[in-house]
Amino acid sequence: MDPVTLTTDRLVLRVVGPHDTDAVYEAAQDPDIQRWTTIPSPYLREHAAGFTDQMVPDGWAEGSMFTFGVFLPSGELVGMLGITMRSLGVGEVGFWATKEHRGRGYITEATVAASRWAFTDLSVDRVEWRAEVGNAGSRAVAERAGFVIEGTLRSAINNKGVRRDCWVGSLLPSDLGLPSTAPYLPAADRASGV
Repeated sequence: MDPVTLTTDRLVLRVVGPHDTDAVYEAAQDPDIQRWTTIPSPYLREHAAGFTDQMVPDGWAEGSMFTFGVFLPSGELVGMLGITMRSLGVGEVGFWATKEHRGRGYITEATVAASRWAFTDLSVDRVEWRAEVGNAGSRAVAERAGFVIEGTLRSAINNKGVRRDCWVGSLLPSDLGLPSTAPYLPAADRASGV
């Protein structure tokens, strides 16, 4: 698939390339990004170059991972967001925000825009979100974007060689007022387990 550009009221979501390597490298020096994401730590410039020059374009070309740099209209990097295809009709969103732009709702806005695009253009019927238990910032973004937190998965994330528990949530097309590509038959009564 050819990369696309998405816009919101405040943001431009576009593919990153070699011209963005320095900005990605600088942002990823943040200890919080290295702690809560699965990027290498320490994060070297060669990691950023491999990401912008190869991983991002390969993901788009293969239709396996759709990565967007999240930018202000001025061109300043606000964060990164990707939707990785996990199975037929299911994508998983992952994101990080630059330290100076956290708490402004940018990544929430980007997550809603990218999820809407996945539902309408990729025939995705479920976007999952996962984050290590304790990553309150990521969970807050997911909840503000409309994700339903479904529970905790034991030993579900391997972060730098350590197995960790994670929270999992989902967003469905109907949560954004959109139709699904496949019929959905929810459980009749989740509370009673019937």
